[in-house]
Formats: sequence, C-alpha cells, structure tokens
Amino acid sequence: MSIDVSNITHSIQLAVAPVFFLTGVAGMIGAVAGRLARIIDRGRVLEDRMMASKDEDYVQRSLLELGFLRRRGRLANLCIGLLTLCGALIALTIILLFVGQTTKTEIDANSWSLAAMFSFGLGVVSFVSALCCFMVETMMATQLLNFHPLRQPATIPCMAAAQAAATAPSAAPRKVVAEPGRQDAFMPQV
Repeated sequence: MSIDVSNITHSIQLAVAPVFFLTGVAGMIGAVAGRLARIIDRGRVLEDRMMASKDEDYVQRSLLELGFLRRRGRLANLCIGLLTLCGALIALTIILLFVGQTTKTEIDANSWSLAAMFSFGLGVVSFVSALCCFMVETMMATQLLNFHPLRQPATIPCMAAAQAAATAPSAAPRKVVAEPGRQDAFMPQV
C-alpha cells in the first residue's frame, strides 16, 4: 500500500482552511457569552432592588426592565446555540473535506465533497442567523433607555437647580469635594 504524500498534504491544506472560520465563531461565542453574563448580573441586581423597594412605580419599571432582560437573554441564548451549531457544522465540513480528498474512487470523493459543501453552507446560514440575533439583542439593549432628559435638562429637578445656581449671581465659586467611594461617572447598563 503506497501513500501519496502530495495528496495527503493537499487534503490537510484543504481541510484546515475552514479553521479560520471556526476562530471567528469562537470569538463571537465569547462576545455573546459576555453579554449574556451582563444581562444575568443586571437581572439579579434588579430583582434584589425590586424586592427591597416599597415604591410601586419603581417595581413596575423594574418588572418592565426584567421582561426586556428576559427577551434579551433568550436572544443571546439562541445566538450562542446557533454559533455552536455553526462550529459543529464547520468541524464536520473539515472532516468531510479530509475524508473526501483521501478516498480512492471518484464517486466517493464527489459525494464527500457534496456533503462538505452542504454542511459548510448550513454553517454559514447558522452564522448569519446568529449575527441577526446579535444585532436584534444589541438594539434591544438601548430600547429601554430614556434619552428624553438629555433633550430637556431643565425638567430634571437637580439640573434645574444647577441651571438656576449658574444664572444667579454668586459671591465666590464653590469648591466641590468628592466623597470617598462615590462615583459620579456615567455607568451604562447593558
């Protein structure tokens, strides 16, 4: 039994090409898993605050946000499932390409190549579907935000007081001392 080294080398080169696609899929899974973790963390914090609150308005807003978080979590889970399916189909493509290139008869090689083409096509469809889920989830992340106060800052009590203080004549500028442990920076919730 003789082994054709050039055929084996070509088979390995052909089968390894989809591995780069697998790397992109793995990176995407990591990104979506990070978003899912943030969704879960935000949901836990919101549930704890909601249980401790006596304010009905806050509880209603929290329930609304929890509903959005549930939908976002389901989309992220679907996205991870589609990406995992994509990874499995690409791995199957690699196996089919390698086996198809190393078979001896022309009929077997064509059927293996056709199966590899079909599995790669399904993998790409799965990846595009996952990207669509990812896009919808990221759009949902900003849907609950209310940017209305940015358009009319005078309607917010603390900003109205700040504007009134800025327009009123004052003797000396106040020096603001930051409290230890207090963060005034904007922390977006995703």
